[in-house]
Amino acid sequence: MDILSTFLGTLVEQFQKPTLAFLITGMMLAALGSKFEVPEPVYKFIVILLLLKVGIGAGISVREADLVALIVPALGALIVGVAIVFLGKWTLSRWRGVSEVDGLATAGLFGAVSASTLAAGMAILDDEGIAYEGFIGALYPFMDIAALVTAIVMAKLSAARKATAPSGAGGTIALGGGSGAGGALEDGLLKGILVDTFRSPAISALIAGLCLGIFARPESVYTSFYEPLFRGLLSILMLIMGMEAWARIAELRKVAHAYILYGVTAPLLHGLLGFGAGMVAHEVTGFSGGGVVLLAVMAASSSDISGPPTLRGALPEANASAYVGTSTGIGTPVAILSIPLWMALAEMLIGF
Repeated sequence: MDILSTFLGTLVEQFQKPTLAFLITGMMLAALGSKFEVPEPVYKFIVILLLLKVGIGAGISVREADLVALIVPALGALIVGVAIVFLGKWTLSRWRGVSEVDGLATAGLFGAVSASTLAAGMAILDDEGIAYEGFIGALYPFMDIAALVTAIVMAKLSAARKATAPSGAGGTIALGGGSGAGGALEDGLLKGILVDTFRSPAISALIAGLCLGIFARPESVYTSFYEPLFRGLLSILMLIMGMEAWARIAELRKVAHAYILYGVTAPLLHGLLGFGAGMVAHEVTGFSGGGVVLLAVMAASSSDISGPPTLRGALPEANASAYVGTSTGIGTPVAILSIPLWMALAEMLIGF
């Protein structure tokens, strides 16, 4: 009962904070049929600035960070990203009415990371005065890329198996020899996936920020430009996300009810995986309670920036309305609203 009352109390408080208030306001505007909109170029500009800010801040901290302190949570983030995709394959992909490629694409999107949700988590912790490692942003690519690559490779391997099965007697041949399963994992496939992922605007901006923070001395422009703009830009982004979330909810009527259940439950289960990985890092390296919370937030989130274009390009046969609608329409609000849960767990188990 203590943890439930703590969670409910914290949740009520967070509804009054700018991060959640702007998200809910955006959903209300969309529900009322408002014609308010932010031009797409402005939205992309905001996203790039936020990612550059997160990347530069992380890079500056990485420059000073203890290598072991960084490697352990990074390895945990990578493992969680891969585990989420396998979990989606064993659950969502096996539901009636859900094709394997659609299930894997959805799992890949949920295994990847929402930079805006991570930024929201950081803002909430900052508002509460809860400390966390400055290199948290550097964990983003480990979980994000691992999940997307795993989902895409598994989907292509599944498609190759289905394509080659009829050529064998009863589907028992075809995968043997030098070019069987290799039909899906042909030379250069994995390299191509990695190149496409790194070339996506979101990942490129984040990595550019990381490199600038590590190898340059951008502190002056960081404190004078990026820091002052961060909260204002984030509030606009949350308003946009709220409106898009409401619009995407209607799309879910066209797909199986499995996606609705997955969108509601997956962020909570994935967040627990991330929280567990954070606890391991806490025991091994002294990873902070705030860091544990943000690792759970990353795991609970689903990519709304880098993931959709990456999956759309690599898996054009997947139903975008299913994986994007589930992610943006349900997964993102649930992930953001679950932040107080991870804060309450961390305070109970670790303390701030």
